[in-house]
Amino acid sequence: MTASRIFVYEYLSGAGQGADADRELQDAGRAMRDALVNELALRPGLGVAYGCAAGVAPAPFGSALRPRAGESALDFVRREAPRHDRVWVVAPESGGVLERMAMLVDPARWVGCGLEAIRIGASKSATLARLAAQGLATPLAFEAAADAWVVKPDDGAGTLDTRRHASRAAAEADLQQRQARGLPATLEPWVEGEALSLSLLCRDGDAELLAINRQRIAVDATGVLRDEGVRVACIGRGDVLAAPLAALARAVAQAIPGLRGYVGVDLVWHPVRGPVAIEVNPRLTCSFVGLSAALGRSIAAEVLALHDEVADAAA
Repeated sequence: MTASRIFVYEYLSGAGQGADADRELQDAGRAMRDALVNELALRPGLGVAYGCAAGVAPAPFGSALRPRAGESALDFVRREAPRHDRVWVVAPESGGVLERMAMLVDPARWVGCGLEAIRIGASKSATLARLAAQGLATPLAFEAAADAWVVKPDDGAGTLDTRRHASRAAAEADLQQRQARGLPATLEPWVEGEALSLSLLCRDGDAELLAINRQRIAVDATGVLRDEGVRVACIGRGDVLAAPLAALARAVAQAIPGLRGYVGVDLVWHPVRGPVAIEVNPRLTCSFVGLSAALGRSIAAEVLALHDEVADAAA
């Protein structure tokens, strides 16, 4: 059945971390929420509601739904999901948040990747192992000749708590300290090159490369990485990078079962090896903001139409 009501839930602005979250993350989450809600609100016949925590500014369009006092993010989504035809969640993989959200929503209502894809994407090490097993270049291929190493949360997002080290010994010490504190972390070779990301539209083991984006990643004197934003769709289809990156997009979709709808891929373009996959995000990413305007098409509407088609076929 074609959706007539959809509930959009962005974790940071909805009821998740709220004031405890980093301000930059909150701003990024709200920007994704607003971009998604605004696009969906333009679809005729579709009622759009979204989660909005107390103290968070509402989106320009759609109906804001507030969690009850003391209500957890999971309970809020569990309560609202049955009241809508579709549920579109934007949440981090960290701590299994996105997976738990997917598990409590009826699969016929869920707009997004399947559970297997979410579970693989939630672990940076599992993602690299899966991609490497399918013959794709990953940082694992650089272990023998690495000049630097990076330690980061195994279930983290972006550059959060990520540090580059000049030696393997220093990286291993960092890794051990994190593990001693009970933090899931991973160590991998640092890959030199241009930081890029891909915006994909995935379905049934295939992927359309929507856009090639440039990431601005800064590294301070202590090796701490900082995300300074993304330039969306700044590399055109006629660029020499386009064909190999389109091939990478298809290979990623084939390697990870259950990728569906919008998917983000982070990579480094190595001067010798070409594209080196770093992580796969089975959800909306910051590159979604401004993407539809850049492409002249509504990606949100296309993703929803894809899920409507899948739901109709399964009915």
